[in-house]
Amino acid sequence: MSSAAVEEAVPVNGAIPREQSFEYVLEVVNVRKEFPGVLALDDVMLKVRPGSVHALMGENGAGKSTLMKVIAGIYQPDRGEIKLRGEKITLETPLKAQESGIAMIHQELLLMNQMTVAENIWIRREPTNSFGFIDHSEMHKMTEELFERLNIQLDPEAEISTLSVANRQMVEIAKAVSFNSDVLIMDEPTSAITETEVAHLFEIIRSLREQGIGIVYITHKMNELFEIADEFSVFRDGKYIGTHASSNVTRDDIIQMMVGRSVDQMFPKEEVELGDVLLSVKNLTLDGVFHDVSFDVRAGEILGFAGLVGSGRSNVAEAIFGVTPADSGTVWISGEEVNIKNPNDAIRQGMAFLTEDRKETGCFLSLDIQENIQSAVLHENFVNNGGFVDQTKLNEESEELCRKLRVKTPNMEESIENLSGGNQQKVLIGRWLLTHPRILILDEPTRGIDVGAKSEIHTLVTQLAHKGVAVIMISSELPEVLGMSDRVLVMHEGHVTGILDRSEADQVSVMNLAAQ
Repeated sequence: MSSAAVEEAVPVNGAIPREQSFEYVLEVVNVRKEFPGVLALDDVMLKVRPGSVHALMGENGAGKSTLMKVIAGIYQPDRGEIKLRGEKITLETPLKAQESGIAMIHQELLLMNQMTVAENIWIRREPTNSFGFIDHSEMHKMTEELFERLNIQLDPEAEISTLSVANRQMVEIAKAVSFNSDVLIMDEPTSAITETEVAHLFEIIRSLREQGIGIVYITHKMNELFEIADEFSVFRDGKYIGTHASSNVTRDDIIQMMVGRSVDQMFPKEEVELGDVLLSVKNLTLDGVFHDVSFDVRAGEILGFAGLVGSGRSNVAEAIFGVTPADSGTVWISGEEVNIKNPNDAIRQGMAFLTEDRKETGCFLSLDIQENIQSAVLHENFVNNGGFVDQTKLNEESEELCRKLRVKTPNMEESIENLSGGNQQKVLIGRWLLTHPRILILDEPTRGIDVGAKSEIHTLVTQLAHKGVAVIMISSELPEVLGMSDRVLVMHEGHVTGILDRSEADQVSVMNLAAQ
């Protein structure tokens, strides 16, 4: 299939009850957006039909999020136009976009934790009584009616801080729908929820589609595109590549459109001659979290950690690295018992730990790329003959790592919060490579990043294994664990239920151990 820009007629599932005299509920025509040193959008286009789910695909940095912020009134385009319900519209602010019928659910949910569900949904639009005070009874009733329409089972009076991530997302969806929106933008809505919660979300999306709402769905997960989307558009390097019906393409077609090349092997695992045991964990226990965890990792080995959400995988990694020290058990490195009380102790022992949540526990969002990538370095590793930190050498190595990892940025002084998720992840990986670790723990290393960046990270992990680094890879994506690991350790409710060799590990055997 050619990756040239193509538009195909796409049948829309479901009846559309609203009367409409327009073919597209949303049209983006030749929109351009430039930031200092970066052309984020280069005359791009997007056309969304009413009553359809339109997936937006592309590598991190392709321009997806920038375009969504233009549509949501957060950014103003340098040129081009936006049409809503067939009419040209100017969206000066997010409030204007909402009032016009465009709502966006961000990947980082924007709710006020100390307020109730109902208060979050109707904030600044609260019903009032004859005395001008907020009518809480009416607001409760309005929320219940909205939830009934969406089949959401939540207490309108529950405080947001008490809700799970999935339930907070339901509140965001309900809030967006409460504006009587014609266009709903969802940015990576399934990145932090379980498969059961995803199924419920998809039920709601199908219901909204049947009500005539046009949904723009940003995702990196191919299976979701084929399950929920009617059509999709691909962006690459700020350019529009093409639009196709989801039923007319294969996974490989989409990957080639996204990255401009064929990604033949997503999991480039290679056989590596394993060395001695570098890391040995014996009977590690954190009361109430995990119990009696034991395993070894050899030089050059990739040990995958699998298990359902809440199994204790990340907690074990945090204990080993000294984030939350265990109550009992021992950690041995190269045959010697070590006492790791905090992350600095772990770094001095040659360990590195990429945490699962780059926003909360990874990036220093107020700092630039250079400061982020150098933040884990113990400066005694870069002391020159005069006894001073060799900042020039440190800067050179930082820049070289960014080039090697293909971080898309105009310069090292760019704030990390301005980077796409995938490029932020690459900077964090660079942070730990700069410490030259012997033991590397990766917790969800490819969560929320595109297929091209995933392939690059997998290749890098394989290269590190070749150099004798012992790698622990924790992932909720079972194909990733199976594709990259020499052995797979499986956990269930804080216990190790089995360790499988690569030759005997498959989805059935792992899931049997994970669901014991």
